[in-house]
Amino acid sequence: MRLRQIALVAKELDPVVERLCSVLGIEVGFNDPGVAAFGLVNAVMPVGDTFLEVVVPNREGTTAGRLLERRSGDGGYMVIVQSQARDEDRKRVDDLGVRVVWEARLSDAHGIHLHPRDVGGAILSLDWMDPPSSWKWGGPDWQTKVRTAVTREIVGADVQANDPRAMATRWAEVMAQKAPTEEAGSFRIDLDEGGYVRFHPPQDDRGEGVSGFTVAATDPARLRSEAERLGCLDDAGEIHICGVRISIT
Repeated sequence: MRLRQIALVAKELDPVVERLCSVLGIEVGFNDPGVAAFGLVNAVMPVGDTFLEVVVPNREGTTAGRLLERRSGDGGYMVIVQSQARDEDRKRVDDLGVRVVWEARLSDAHGIHLHPRDVGGAILSLDWMDPPSSWKWGGPDWQTKVRTAVTREIVGADVQANDPRAMATRWAEVMAQKAPTEEAGSFRIDLDEGGYVRFHPPQDDRGEGVSGFTVAATDPARLRSEAERLGCLDDAGEIHICGVRISIT
């Protein structure tokens, strides 16, 4: 398993995407027409060979729209991990009684979105690619849009949970990963092929969900300077965009 993509949900697409691109030094690689089936528009931005997506509902009654209402505004939406054990993953998910809310079966890509009530915190997606270095959801020419002068990779996802230990244990079980390790009250799953997912107690009253992500920065000073210029840096020195906290390593 490897952390490959983080999806955020917003009320408006362009302002959020422009801010993320400016602060992280990245650019849009793809606007996927396929998300119209979910009542969404989106933008996908490569960060090295990992990806950041922003989705915006454009009709009533969408899952993303309900999340915006439930969590009182923009925030995290989905964590997508890559696994090359497609068949084993699906059998394990079924054996664990986890509902699949959406599935894509293509010759070069496969993905299953898991019901957040059966996993906890957010939509978790297990995705397979052929070849493994590709990423169908990034668009046909995402490699030409990669910019790494400021930020080179997404390395971690943070999830706010009422019971971080229980949720981390469940995610580890669903992903067939080692038991989470505890660090200062939070519980972290280190994925065996790269990246991590960390579960922490609530830091606000917005409920459970994806609360942030961590990037490996090539130029952290430039990143922080731009965040400050755009008013995305709070008094504690933390970067906040689209209702999530962006950490730097």
